[in-house]
Amino acid sequence: MGSLKLPHSLSRSHGGNVLLPFPTSGLLPRAPSPLHPHRNFALSTDFMTRTIQLFATKIVPSRTHVLKDGWGMQFSRRSTSASVQPVTEESTEDKSTDPLVSGDSIRRRFLDFYASRGHKVLPSSSLVPDDPTVLLTIAGMLQFKPIFLGKVPRQVPCATTAQKCIRTNDVENVGRTARHHTFFEMLGNFSFGDYFKKEAIRWAWELSTVEFGLPADRLWVSVYEDDDEAFEIWHDEVGVPVERIKRMGEDDNFWTSGVTGPCGPCSELYYDFHPERGYINSVSVHYFMFFFLFLCQMGVLGRRLLWGKADLGDDTRFIEFYNLVFMQYNKKDDGSLEPLKQKNIDTGLGLERMACILQKVPNNYETDLIYPIIKRASELANVSYELADDRSKMNLKILGDHLRAIVYLISDGVVPSNIGRGYVVRRLIRRAVRTGKLLGINGDGRGNLEGAFLPEIAEIVIELSIHVDADVKNRAPRILGELKREELRFVQTLERGEKLLEQMLADALLSAQENKMAPCLSGKNAFLLYDTYGFPVEITTEVAEERGVSIDMAGFDVEMENQRRQSQAAHNAVKLEVENSEDLTQHVPDTEFLGYETLSTRAVVESLIVNGKPVIQAAEGNDVEKAVIEIKDVQKSLGNIFVHKGIIKEGVLEVGKEVEAAVDPNLRQRAKVHHTATHLLQAALKKVIGQETSQAGSLVAFDRLRFDFNFHRPLLDSELMEIEGLINRWIGDATFLQSKVMPLADAKSAGAIAMFGEKYGEQVRVVDVPGVSMELCGGTHVSNTAEIRGFKVISEQGIASGVRRIEAVAGEAFIEYVNSRDYHMRILCSTLKVKAEEVTNRVENLLEELRTTRNEVSALREKAAVFKASILATKAFSVGTSKEIRVLVESMDDTDADSLKSAAEYLIATLQDPAAVVLGSSPGEGKVSLVAAFTPGVLDLGIQAGKFIGPIAKLCGGGGGGRPNFAQAGGRKPENLLKALEKARSELISVLSEKAS
Repeated sequence: MGSLKLPHSLSRSHGGNVLLPFPTSGLLPRAPSPLHPHRNFALSTDFMTRTIQLFATKIVPSRTHVLKDGWGMQFSRRSTSASVQPVTEESTEDKSTDPLVSGDSIRRRFLDFYASRGHKVLPSSSLVPDDPTVLLTIAGMLQFKPIFLGKVPRQVPCATTAQKCIRTNDVENVGRTARHHTFFEMLGNFSFGDYFKKEAIRWAWELSTVEFGLPADRLWVSVYEDDDEAFEIWHDEVGVPVERIKRMGEDDNFWTSGVTGPCGPCSELYYDFHPERGYINSVSVHYFMFFFLFLCQMGVLGRRLLWGKADLGDDTRFIEFYNLVFMQYNKKDDGSLEPLKQKNIDTGLGLERMACILQKVPNNYETDLIYPIIKRASELANVSYELADDRSKMNLKILGDHLRAIVYLISDGVVPSNIGRGYVVRRLIRRAVRTGKLLGINGDGRGNLEGAFLPEIAEIVIELSIHVDADVKNRAPRILGELKREELRFVQTLERGEKLLEQMLADALLSAQENKMAPCLSGKNAFLLYDTYGFPVEITTEVAEERGVSIDMAGFDVEMENQRRQSQAAHNAVKLEVENSEDLTQHVPDTEFLGYETLSTRAVVESLIVNGKPVIQAAEGNDVEKAVIEIKDVQKSLGNIFVHKGIIKEGVLEVGKEVEAAVDPNLRQRAKVHHTATHLLQAALKKVIGQETSQAGSLVAFDRLRFDFNFHRPLLDSELMEIEGLINRWIGDATFLQSKVMPLADAKSAGAIAMFGEKYGEQVRVVDVPGVSMELCGGTHVSNTAEIRGFKVISEQGIASGVRRIEAVAGEAFIEYVNSRDYHMRILCSTLKVKAEEVTNRVENLLEELRTTRNEVSALREKAAVFKASILATKAFSVGTSKEIRVLVESMDDTDADSLKSAAEYLIATLQDPAAVVLGSSPGEGKVSLVAAFTPGVLDLGIQAGKFIGPIAKLCGGGGGGRPNFAQAGGRKPENLLKALEKARSELISVLSEKAS
């Protein structure tokens, strides 16, 4: 049967009256609702018959055409894309897409749509946010947080962006669901006190139904349960039927930034893949309508319960693709809501989700945004995605998702490490590596079985990045190099993990045998293998089962949940709080920085803040945030207000008072010299070790400069000398610096270097050392490179995986450094009675003499220890009846650890097999050394030196272990040594007597 006919009415709201579907017989009189006595329910005088299609109708795209929806109803509209048909997971259709619905086209059309409505198109901010409350950029609104808080004035009334985002709190769901990702793009339109609900709702509907051509009857809307304004706009002005508007509670449709701060209701747009299921779940439409009318007549239902609506949380039917947040309240400490002075709009449309809808594919991964990456991974794995089983598909999706996140994170300056953002990217890389191994990927796909495969897949991500972030392609060498190093390093970790797993299983079997229990690997150990060594718990379980060992999955789940909570706390919360600074921006005019041109000027105190509170005057000793006497720091914040922080040394400072503001010229010159030298250092690094290196942090101080940069190895001495030579040559060239303000786009086009993660306005200041360096910078600099006088690197070291640090001095600090080194060299020459150029050879000779002398002393100590041992050998005693075992447990006073080892080896050889020797000593204050040596005859009884000595060492506040036949240990409590040796003696006698009798 192709279709069936059911009675259907148009439910419309006229004022306060609701038209209900019912035949013309008028069996039920008009009656007021007990729940809403001020409203009358008007019964419709007729009903319509509509045809329900059981199978979706194929639509042929055209500019203007008639569409037939899933209910058989016709309507006409203008469209630029094809309508959408639900596709099953088994679809194997060609993944090529209509250019109008490609991911890049959707992004462009969204931005163009809002640009044509007065929005300023702004670039995506970095994934590394300028916000200490979040680890990574997790939402499109994050870059506008200071505006929403009122901390900085708006530069434009409304904006639109395509923001790169990272969320890892649901990483375990990636590949398992159709919509979870770690990296995604959030398309957004934002209003900063310009327009509000009506425009946001109307434009969202126009964008969805006209620009993207989504069938109107496939769109559902959710609103906050108390937001009557949004409900009425959607229904009365946009025309969405009430049966497709669902009121939802606070958990779903009320956005809050935290315990306090800006908040407000939100409204969401959902796409319906299966409109043939109707408005009601699992209830006959005929019976529902009559039952519903009966309940209304009886006064049981009110307007807000109209229609038993479908579940918008049903992922098999609906997908939420557009979220509109109406930021209209401030939540106070007591939980009450007060209206914001400036009402804002914050929206987010998921690019991947819209691409999934328009490209008619069953999940986000099969869109042109991700599928090319999956295709390359499947080629390396030698599997067909379309023919793969569910597990292989899931693993391919994981690679497609994770490689996007990894590439964009590394591009934005995040390098793998064990803390913070670095741990996020390291974990994603390791997850991708082990996923590739599960798929059977070996080598780099170019014949090198020991090569890395992630860079091969990452090249596809880089190719797709051109319209997302043009800088990614420029940073490709660094991205691919970092990926290769991290992957190969992790492969070695995997090999160590395999050995550790074998040891864990052996220990579990031994423990089970001793305790007469079933062998089980603890959940903590399984999680250690998973988190540190990259072993999926499925592999651990499989290997363990082969050895007859079970896994404590409950304990593993506890460890996983602990990590998940920590991850969510770190990555998935944007904290907004309305602060007193908003009042400051409203009452204090913009201030001007004059430090580029002069070091002193007359100024007026505009505001004073003491201990966080505004005051009229401040006296000597108080910490203030706007003062003149002894300023400790100056920061540009709160828009264009420069905040001075310092201490009043004398007198009283008052608001409105004119003061003399002066900068210490000596300190300013030191700062300028080190700042310009930092620019020269970055230019030299790029010239010597490669353009792909980039700044990862810096410090400009009066006595030194510090520059952190991304690089995978220590610099060679020759490289450091070349860097110093370049910089000192540029200093000697006496080049005049140039600085000018220009549009950000022009500055980047000219080749100016921008700092990763730094937030820039539309107009930027460019500092240019012609022919050498050009950077975006707002700091003070020398006017000519000759002012730097000289440059010297004082240290180069690693501070994190893939991050190096150079410390250097320049200018006056350079002179002081050279003079200090010269002074110490002269003293050294005088002491050694040599010339400066002979110091190195003289020190090397002294060190060689010292090594020889130490070796002679060590040899003498070992001979003395062996001599002592020969005397102690007479104290050995026998244990056992069937097998006589020689045992010796003694203290050797202050013998050092190496000599103690030699003594034990001598005694084992002297006492002959079977024998057991345990020796202890206290070679220094707070030090204990222990050694245990067992012959093969003792090992045959199941007693191992490594396991025996550990508990003994614990009595001395230490620990240790080693091989079954020989083990060493240490401790920090020499006062317990004799007690520990007595414990060793009694345990050896007990266990050997039992096993040798």
